[in-house]
Amino acid sequence: MNVRGTAEDRHVPVLRDRILELLAPALQEPDAVMVDATVGMGGHSESVLEHCPLARVVGIDRDQEALSLAGERLARFGSRFTPIHAVYDELPQVLADLGLSSVSAVLLDLGVSSLQLDEQERGFAYRHDAPLDMRMDQSRGITAAHVLNTYDQADLERILRHYGEERFAKRVASAVVRERARQPFTTSARLVEVLREAIPAASQRSGGHPGKRTFQALRIEVNGELEALEAALPAAVDALAVGGRIAVLSYHSLEDRLTKQALAAGARSSTPAGLPVELPEHAAYLRLLTRGAEQPGMAEIDANPRAASARLRAAERTRVSKGHHA
Repeated sequence: MNVRGTAEDRHVPVLRDRILELLAPALQEPDAVMVDATVGMGGHSESVLEHCPLARVVGIDRDQEALSLAGERLARFGSRFTPIHAVYDELPQVLADLGLSSVSAVLLDLGVSSLQLDEQERGFAYRHDAPLDMRMDQSRGITAAHVLNTYDQADLERILRHYGEERFAKRVASAVVRERARQPFTTSARLVEVLREAIPAASQRSGGHPGKRTFQALRIEVNGELEALEAALPAAVDALAVGGRIAVLSYHSLEDRLTKQALAAGARSSTPAGLPVELPEHAAYLRLLTRGAEQPGMAEIDANPRAASARLRAAERTRVSKGHHA
């Protein structure tokens, strides 16, 4: 394990003050509970626990190393912080196990964490040679090497195009299949070499590192990130008490699109066309708290370049809806 320093030294939470500003109004009552569904190294949770003294935080993460670092960082808050090893789409089960019928706030900070990018041996970063693993939870699931070595060409092309938004998905998939027949992929350096050859030089000059989109696609596939998010967003909204708030921090357009759709669906009336009067069960049950997606300012991006692609959306629960018990 290649751990350098404490979580505080290694983790700059993106848009920390804005997220606190959005969620704090829902966390002022005794027994208020926030679920940090991707607690990572605990930066956002720490801010909430410091500024909302009546609230407690349930911190979920699939990465056991991150959970352990978050636990150390937040130990001073005692029983106000509860770490749980799970994936965010397991939220309903986590709440049921804790005996919680609803919560006051949910935060989803998506994507890969600083911890995962910084630990070279985990294979997330295309700038270091490392085993092609990319699992956020190293205790289960398939690795990136498995995907590269066993998926057929059409499937590889599909995940590169859909998850990586890679324009040259067909060329890359074809090169991977050709190369793995010679020798299976085991480390990231060889994959980067193949990508450098497959992607036209002009595109590399204008589009950044040739590994960027393929590594993103592999990470999303290995961790089932979009499927988990599709299940987690409605579950998170459903878990909110009336007056409860949700904030979602995305790092690429696929996540942001899913978030936008889920929050927009709750924020508009579902009254069928032609019905003269809106029935209560058709009324919106969310109020959007952000206009579109908010982005970090230049000062934050300068201090933390990884914040550059972040997009923040938030909403408040305004009423009980069908099947919801708040």
